Amino acid sequence: METNVSNDVQGKNIAIISYLTVIGLVLAFVMNNEKKEPFASFHIRQSLGLVITSIALAIINVIPVLGWIVSIIGYLVLLYMWIVGLLNAVNGKEKVVPILGNKYTEWFKTI
Repeated sequence: METNVSNDVQGKNIAIISYLTVIGLVLAFVMNNEKKEPFASFHIRQSLGLVITSIALAIINVIPVLGWIVSIIGYLVLLYMWIVGLLNAVNGKEKVVPILGNKYTEWFKTI
Protein backbone atom coordinates (compact mmCIF):
# COMPACT_ATOMS: atom_id res chain seq x y z
CA MET A 1 0.00 0.00 0.00
CA GLU A 2 1.61 3.25 -1.11
CA THR A 3 0.04 6.66 -1.50
CA ASN A 4 1.66 10.01 -2.13
CA VAL A 5 0.33 12.79 0.03
CA SER A 6 -0.56 16.17 -1.39
CA ASN A 7 1.11 19.31 -0.05
CA ASP A 8 -0.24 18.79 3.48
CA VAL A 9 2.60 20.34 5.48
CA GLN A 10 0.91 20.01 8.88
CA GLY A 11 0.22 16.29 8.42
CA LYS A 12 3.72 15.70 7.08
CA ASN A 13 5.33 17.47 10.03
CA ILE A 14 3.28 15.45 12.52
CA ALA A 15 4.21 12.25 10.67
CA ILE A 16 7.93 13.07 10.90
CA ILE A 17 7.66 13.97 14.60
CA SER A 18 5.99 10.62 15.33
CA TYR A 19 9.21 8.78 14.45
CA LEU A 20 11.41 10.89 16.75
CA THR A 21 11.52 8.93 20.04
CA VAL A 22 8.62 7.96 22.26
CA ILE A 23 8.18 11.59 23.31
CA GLY A 24 7.81 12.55 19.64
CA LEU A 25 5.18 9.83 19.22
CA VAL A 26 3.18 11.17 22.18
CA LEU A 27 3.57 14.74 20.92
CA ALA A 28 2.43 13.73 17.42
CA PHE A 29 -0.56 11.89 18.88
CA VAL A 30 -1.59 14.99 20.86
CA MET A 31 -1.04 17.31 17.87
CA ASN A 32 -3.13 15.04 15.65
CA ASN A 33 -5.89 14.52 18.22
CA GLU A 34 -7.85 17.70 17.49
CA LYS A 35 -7.81 17.71 13.69
CA LYS A 36 -7.19 14.23 12.34
CA GLU A 37 -4.77 14.31 9.43
CA PRO A 38 -5.01 10.95 7.59
CA PHE A 39 -1.33 11.01 6.59
CA ALA A 40 -0.21 11.77 10.14
CA SER A 41 -2.53 9.13 11.60
CA PHE A 42 -1.08 6.52 9.27
CA HIS A 43 2.49 7.25 10.37
CA ILE A 44 1.50 7.47 14.04
CA ARG A 45 0.12 3.92 13.72
CA GLN A 46 3.35 2.74 12.11
CA SER A 47 5.50 4.44 14.76
CA LEU A 48 3.38 3.07 17.61
CA GLY A 49 3.83 -0.42 16.20
CA LEU A 50 7.60 0.07 16.12
CA VAL A 51 7.63 1.22 19.76
CA ILE A 52 5.55 -1.77 20.89
CA THR A 53 7.82 -4.11 18.93
CA SER A 54 10.80 -2.50 20.65
CA ILE A 55 9.22 -3.14 24.06
CA ALA A 56 8.59 -6.78 23.11
CA LEU A 57 12.25 -7.14 22.10
CA ALA A 58 13.32 -5.64 25.43
CA ILE A 59 11.26 -8.27 27.24
CA ILE A 60 12.77 -11.05 25.10
CA ASN A 61 16.22 -9.66 25.93
CA VAL A 62 15.77 -10.86 29.54
CA ILE A 63 16.15 -14.49 28.39
CA PRO A 64 19.85 -15.44 28.63
CA VAL A 65 21.83 -16.17 25.46
CA LEU A 66 18.98 -17.00 23.04
CA GLY A 67 17.07 -13.88 24.03
CA TRP A 68 20.17 -11.77 23.55
CA ILE A 69 20.75 -13.14 20.06
CA VAL A 70 17.11 -12.66 19.07
CA SER A 71 17.12 -9.14 20.52
CA ILE A 72 20.25 -8.06 18.66
CA ILE A 73 18.90 -9.32 15.35
CA GLY A 74 15.46 -7.89 16.14
CA TYR A 75 16.84 -4.46 16.99
CA LEU A 76 18.82 -4.34 13.73
CA VAL A 77 15.65 -5.21 11.79
CA LEU A 78 13.72 -2.66 13.84
CA LEU A 79 16.30 0.02 13.03
CA TYR A 80 15.87 -0.73 9.33
CA MET A 81 12.06 -0.55 9.67
CA TRP A 82 12.33 2.76 11.56
CA ILE A 83 14.60 4.31 8.90
CA VAL A 84 12.23 3.22 6.11
CA GLY A 85 9.23 4.64 7.98
CA LEU A 86 10.97 7.94 8.67
CA LEU A 87 12.10 8.28 5.05
CA ASN A 88 8.55 7.54 3.86
CA ALA A 89 7.22 10.31 6.13
CA VAL A 90 9.88 12.77 4.95
CA ASN A 91 9.17 11.95 1.30
CA GLY A 92 5.39 12.22 1.78
CA LYS A 93 4.66 8.56 1.08
CA GLU A 94 1.96 6.63 2.86
CA LYS A 95 3.74 3.29 2.65
CA VAL A 96 3.81 0.65 5.38
CA VAL A 97 7.09 -0.25 7.07
CA PRO A 98 8.57 -3.59 5.97
CA ILE A 99 7.63 -6.89 7.61
CA LEU A 100 5.00 -5.82 10.20
CA GLY A 101 3.60 -2.60 8.70
CA ASN A 102 0.37 -4.17 7.45
CA LYS A 103 -0.24 -5.66 10.90
CA TYR A 104 0.39 -2.30 12.57
CA THR A 105 -2.20 -0.71 10.29
CA GLU A 106 -4.69 -3.47 11.10
CA TRP A 107 -4.08 -3.47 14.87
CA PHE A 108 -4.19 0.29 15.34
CA LYS A 109 -6.85 1.23 12.77
CA THR A 110 -8.85 3.19 15.37
CA ILE A 111 -6.02 5.71 15.90
